[in-house]
Parts: sequence; C-alpha cells; structure tokens
Amino acid sequence: MGPWRCLLLLPLLAPALRAQQQQFMEYVERRLTLLEERISQWHDQSSRYSTELRDFKNQVLGMLEAAEKEREAMRAEAESAAVRVDRLEREVDYLETQNPAPPCVEVDETLMDKQVATAKQRKNEKYTKLTDCSDTIASVRAMKILKRFGSASGLWTKDAAGSSEKIYVFDGTANDTVYVFPRMREFTLFSATRKASRIKLPYPWVGTGHLVYDGHLYYIRQQGLSFQVIKFNLANKTVVDSSVFPAEEQIPVFGLSPSTYIEVSADEEGLWAIYATKEDEKNMCLAKLDPTSLDIEQMWDTPCPRENAEGAFVVCGALHVVYNTRLPSRARVQCVFDVSGTLAPEDASLVYFPKRYGSHSSLKYNPRERQIYAWDDGYQIIYRMEMKKKLEV
Repeated sequence: MGPWRCLLLLPLLAPALRAQQQQFMEYVERRLTLLEERISQWHDQSSRYSTELRDFKNQVLGMLEAAEKEREAMRAEAESAAVRVDRLEREVDYLETQNPAPPCVEVDETLMDKQVATAKQRKNEKYTKLTDCSDTIASVRAMKILKRFGSASGLWTKDAAGSSEKIYVFDGTANDTVYVFPRMREFTLFSATRKASRIKLPYPWVGTGHLVYDGHLYYIRQQGLSFQVIKFNLANKTVVDSSVFPAEEQIPVFGLSPSTYIEVSADEEGLWAIYATKEDEKNMCLAKLDPTSLDIEQMWDTPCPRENAEGAFVVCGALHVVYNTRLPSRARVQCVFDVSGTLAPEDASLVYFPKRYGSHSSLKYNPRERQIYAWDDGYQIIYRMEMKKKLEV
C-alpha cells in the first residue's frame, strides 16, 4: 500500500480510535472510583478499629489499676493476718507452757496392779546403756519444709548410722518400690522422680515404720496376722535376714496411724521396735533389737497411751511419743519413757511441734544429725532439735 493510500484512510480510522480511547478512559475512571470507595471503606474501618483498640486499652489499664489496688490490699491483709497468727501462736505457746497437758498414766489401782504383773512377767528391767548418751529433747529449735511429694502418708529418711547422703522415700503405706535420691539437692529441686533410682523389694512393705541403718533397710512385711522384720542389704539388693516379730495379736501402735503396726527406730544406742498388742491395748510396748540377728534383746511395757498418738521415736534410750487430735492440731511430745530410769516422766520437757498441715504419718530421728525427718500430709519436713542433759531438765 502506498503512502497516499494511508493518508486517505486516516480520516476514516480517526473516529474509531477516538471511540476506543473514550471507552478506555471510562473504564479507568470506573476502576479508580471503585478503588477510592474501597480505600474510603478501609479508612473508616481502620478508624473504627483504632477507636475500639484505644477504648479497650483504656479499659484494660483501668482493670490493671484496680487489680493492683486489690493485690496491695490483699497483701496488706495477709501481712496483718500473719502478724496476728504469729502473735496467737506465741500466746498459745505461753498458755501451753503454763498449762501442761494431763499425765499419760491413768490413776487406777487395778490398772497399776496389772501393769506391775505384766512388768514382772516380761522382765521389765532397767536397761544397761551401751553409750554415755545422756541427752534429751528440750524443744524444736528450727523447722524446714523441703517440698511436697507423693501421698498424704509416707516416710523419708537418711541412713541413721552410716555416712551416706542418700535420701530414701517410701511413698504411701503399702508398696514394694523405694525411691532413692543421691543427695538432698536432687530430692529438693526436682518434683518428679526422674532423678531417683528405684529399689524393688522382694516383699511388699506395710505402714511407715521402716528404717535405713548402717547400709541396710529394715522394713515391715505383713503375712496374714503376723508381721516380719526384713533386713535388706542396700548394696547388693538381697535379703540378709528376716524374723517374725515375737508378739501375738498385734494392733496398730499409733491411734492416728492405723497402717503402722511396728515402728523401727534408731538412736545412739542402736535399734528399737515400738509396737502394741491386745494384751494391753491401751499402751505401747518397746523392744530392743539386735541389728545383726534381729533378735529381741529386751522388752518393756510403757505407760504411753496409743490413743491420739501419731508417731514416736527414741532418743538416748528414751521413748518419745508424739500426740495430736483427730481434727489436726499442734503435735506434741506428751509421754516420755526412759528405759534406763535416768529421766523421770515428770522431769521431761513438754515439746511442741509447729502447727502445719495435718498429722505426721512418720517421724524419723537421725542420731548423727540430731534432727527429725517428718512426713506431714504429703509435705517433707526437717525438725532440728534443741538438746539438754537429762539431769538439767
């Protein structure tokens, strides 16, 4: 096509090009209008959201200020309550000191005759001491709550004679597995048992009267109506010896701990067993154990009642029985029986434990450390004791 023909077609194509251009401009204007409407809607929504966010922020700030004021008020009330409780405990301590608890022995001629006859029958002789230990508990010097672990009832302890720092934990009142923590630190810091090794015993244990002594575990096994003391070597995990406890018709030794029939205890003199029988169901009995053969060396009938007793331990040859009430109150050592006759019951100190959670399910005296490892409603507690000479009390 020549140039002159293109010039002839230009006037014919110009109207079509202008029409297309007009349509394109209208399309662009419509798109721009729609975009402006959307921008306007977004702006309105953004403004509304910003207003709502500001209102919510102000509301939250107001609630935080109110909560802070309430927290300060509750803290002040808690501090005031703590001061009042501390004052009340001091007053209770004073009143309890001024008004000692009633004696453990009932004044009854028939009962006294029965006790004398039983004492003669069982050869309740004075004990010939093996050591020069002449201390007795004067008071609870300090208390430390370690943690809360396991069931409401249980037992935790260290070796009462050896130098090991291991912690042994018996969770519950019937089981066959003992948890062993390498040190106090692992037991205190970790809530789970992943830092503990496990010892599965050949026979299940019952109650909370077990003891770790000189590398051996002495624990109680029930067989029908009789009870065995099992001596278990902790190093090679074997049973060294076992013995049926020579007492007939045994009953729970503590009125507030119905699962414990025998309490094995250790002091500066060696091993002891605390138990009770139907023959004299009101009071406890005490026996001296040979840690090697598990033989009973000597036995005593004590004047310490089972009723309202929650635990007991032996210190320097003297049985200390801890009492409470069925509605938990303050635990106290209310009955002391010295097998050597050095400490008269009326000369013993009336020792009170600080009020805490409930009732002790176990109290293990450690003669090396002069402190008690206690289990109170699932809390593991250490009581450090203040000691005095028996003649000074």
